Amino acid sequence: MQEQNSINTGHEPVKIPGTEQTGSTGEVRVYEVEFKGSRRDFFLCPDRIQVKPSDYLIVQADRGEHIGKFIRYGNKEDFTSTKDMRSILRRATYTDIQIMMDNRHKEDEAFEVCRKKIEKHDLKMKLVDVEYQFDGKKICFYFTADKRIDFRELVKDLAAEYRTRIELRQIGVRDEARRLGGLGVCGRPLCCKTFLCQFAPITSQMARDQNLSFSPSKISGLCGRLMCCLAFEEEFYLGQADTLPNTGSVIEYRGKQYEVVKVDIFNESVTMKDGSDVEKTVTTSDFDDYTVISAGKTESGRCPGSERNGNGEEQEQGRGEEEQI
Repeated sequence: MQEQNSINTGHEPVKIPGTEQTGSTGEVRVYEVEFKGSRRDFFLCPDRIQVKPSDYLIVQADRGEHIGKFIRYGNKEDFTSTKDMRSILRRATYTDIQIMMDNRHKEDEAFEVCRKKIEKHDLKMKLVDVEYQFDGKKICFYFTADKRIDFRELVKDLAAEYRTRIELRQIGVRDEARRLGGLGVCGRPLCCKTFLCQFAPITSQMARDQNLSFSPSKISGLCGRLMCCLAFEEEFYLGQADTLPNTGSVIEYRGKQYEVVKVDIFNESVTMKDGSDVEKTVTTSDFDDYTVISAGKTESGRCPGSERNGNGEEQEQGRGEEEQI
């Protein structure tokens, strides 16, 4: 399969669906379906059901049926977390879409009802979203809280109100941002809302490696945590750091000592000055034989005790692990 026909979702490449439905002999396809709040799950699809991108599908759910939008498919062996998959039952009809829209109105009403009952029971929790199962056999209330909440009395009140199965699910602030959506500081829709299937650990060391400002408003997302996009270019910055010296380092280059003034990783150049404060800029292609005499403290947080040679080999002294945020 060609590279341009795959998407990186945290799993192996997933095929973008077209008009074809049948695969090669022995190939089991897994279909990804998106539900309200960007929640996604994987299903098997009978050959008799023909689906296209963005089709709404009725799928098997917990003790009933649910409705979601078909996103893409891939081979079962490409996924590691597809055990006990349910099946796609049929394509949604016009009537099914109407039922889904009616459920959206019911969800708005249930949100207000639940919010008032939370206030009544004086529970320290924030209601985030409500999701009706397609057949109405279950209502799920999503909330955030700083600690575990005893919501048994709240569940009893809601069950008495709606006469159906009630589920209260505590989620984190990153999941809250995914469900609600919004625009990031870049002006684009949130990554977690549009294409991220799972959250990767983000550390403050990533911001240091990329010489970013430590101002919370610049490196924090709408969820208040470090932005997920810090991980997107981390590999590139680490690769560059392995071949270039730190700013402020004193190096020996072609038999002469220099102090590194500026490292431009995008233009792949290093600006340095000698003992007479005469600056010179060298491209990384010519910067292949140097020895670090002393490494200065840099914004990237690399240890002053680092030793590095022109082959990019480095030994760091005392660089600790960052706490994952």
